[in-house]
Amino acid sequence: MIILIVVILGLAVGFGFTAWKTREIEARFPNIGTLTDVGGYRMNALHLPRPATADLPPIVFIHGASGNLRDQAAAFGQMFGGRAEMLFVDRPGYGYSERGGPENDTPDGQADAIARLMERLGIERAIIVGHSFGGAIAASFAVQHPDRTAGLVLLSAVLYPWNGDVDWYYHFAARPWAGRLFTRLLTLPAGLAVIDKATEAVFHPNPRPQSYLEDGAPALVLRPDNFRSNAIDLSNLNGYLGRVAPRYKGITAPTVIITGDRDAIVSVDIHSRQMARDVAGAELVVIHGVGHKPDYVAGDVVLAAVEKLAGKPADLQATARRAEVRIAGEAPAGVEAEPELDMSVGKP
Repeated sequence: MIILIVVILGLAVGFGFTAWKTREIEARFPNIGTLTDVGGYRMNALHLPRPATADLPPIVFIHGASGNLRDQAAAFGQMFGGRAEMLFVDRPGYGYSERGGPENDTPDGQADAIARLMERLGIERAIIVGHSFGGAIAASFAVQHPDRTAGLVLLSAVLYPWNGDVDWYYHFAARPWAGRLFTRLLTLPAGLAVIDKATEAVFHPNPRPQSYLEDGAPALVLRPDNFRSNAIDLSNLNGYLGRVAPRYKGITAPTVIITGDRDAIVSVDIHSRQMARDVAGAELVVIHGVGHKPDYVAGDVVLAAVEKLAGKPADLQATARRAEVRIAGEAPAGVEAEPELDMSVGKP
């Protein structure tokens, strides 16, 4: 009887702590977007209408695993401000977007959801920018909605199956009943304990911006429903990529692939180089000394890529070489880049 009471008390404390911290995280990072019905559920997005000074086509930004719209808005909002209509999306089940049905358990369903959102907002065609997991969704978008794809920018994108797997806790959190219990008891406190080091690892060997934990709001994914959506996506990813990768050869949109040669999260050879071979006319830009976050570390290269896709003169390789010089000058003394790992999705 005593053991049962202790277990019940422990569960109550765990559930109570998660509920309290979830409210605290949401108060710290309130919704900055607008919810739009996309067919039975609502997607959240920050939509910045076309400014009078625009000289670029509309741009849609798709965040990666464990992210939300704030991540890409912090990286690119100011950079492209005044130059384009911009749409920063919370993918289904992330940030403040509702998850929708099981079709959103793969990038295909999420790409379709973004296409419907664009239609609701009056965006006919756009340059689609996807980072990491968002790159798989961007590629799916280009395959399934070529008429809406003015160009494609893939940033450290995960695109092909790999020899390996995601961490065990993602598979556990994705389970129907045990996963729901797990995410309401353990993942939030555990995530808060490691979020600082985990986000530093994502940026490595480049320094994480000091304001990233505030500006990018990665803590939002630690909320139970968000964490479970993320876990389902990651658990399904490798199998999904094995089925769909042959479709990439059908992409007709002008494509730029940007990656760092020190990315220990997504393999340059497995993903970016292979994509450059599969998509006719694609340009591959490999930036020396950059890890998994070229969106933050080499935003000038991304800007040049969008300009080129918009028909403006831009030498992406020269821009990348200039970025390398700048990045080398910003590197902390004594920091060596870790060797690239032969995997496509790691921590977090």
